[in-house]
Amino acid sequence: MKHLLEICVDSLESALAAQEGGADRLELCGHLLIGGTTPSLGLVRQVLRQVQIPVNVLIRPRFGDFCFTPSEKETTLWEIEQCRALGAGGVVLGALLPDGSLDADFLARCIAASGGGRHTLHRAFDVCRDPFEALEQAVELGFDTILTSGQQARAEQGIDLLARLTEQAAGRIAILAGSGVGPDNLARLADAGVRQFHFSAKRSVPGPMEFRREGVPMGLPVADEYRREYADPDLVRRAKQVLNSLPD
Repeated sequence: MKHLLEICVDSLESALAAQEGGADRLELCGHLLIGGTTPSLGLVRQVLRQVQIPVNVLIRPRFGDFCFTPSEKETTLWEIEQCRALGAGGVVLGALLPDGSLDADFLARCIAASGGGRHTLHRAFDVCRDPFEALEQAVELGFDTILTSGQQARAEQGIDLLARLTEQAAGRIAILAGSGVGPDNLARLADAGVRQFHFSAKRSVPGPMEFRREGVPMGLPVADEYRREYADPDLVRRAKQVLNSLPD
């Protein structure tokens, strides 16, 4: 496969839509609105039973930074074991020390807990102190992929670092570009040497509620809780068509 398209999803509906659109792999999360957390085991079970493409599961115990407490680390290790036992082909994880370096000791425990499969270092990488050092650590730890925006808000803004990371990786680890990725910038990212791409392909639709008690938010007040976001198979299909048209 010359290019890989991974779609991040947080529902069964989105997982099926991404598969319909031609995604090569899924990253299954919970709560994409806040950057993604570990999905429920019920959702993991549903998705693994109903999709045929590879699934990596995000393991992130909470919203916020990536410096975890001892109890959060224990939660993470247990969730890795449970998701792998359910049949997840890979896990997506990351952790930092207070000084901004990778928490290599804990990440080694995570990889051991997985008992094999695929391992993606998530965007904790994008807020680490030294991305070049972190890449070498990721290779040594046994990660096969780094999900990164090039340490910028959007992958297009980080394209120079993405190119440097791809050169440094030299085939030892895949660089998976994510954040602000879509059909319109895939070719530019590919020109920088990127061969794997990650985005949500989401569209917003009205929820089913007819009666609405406005002004009583259950969570983030900036979010419209009467709308839902799902992966759009047509947008996934467009992205796949772009990738298929690119040279090797």
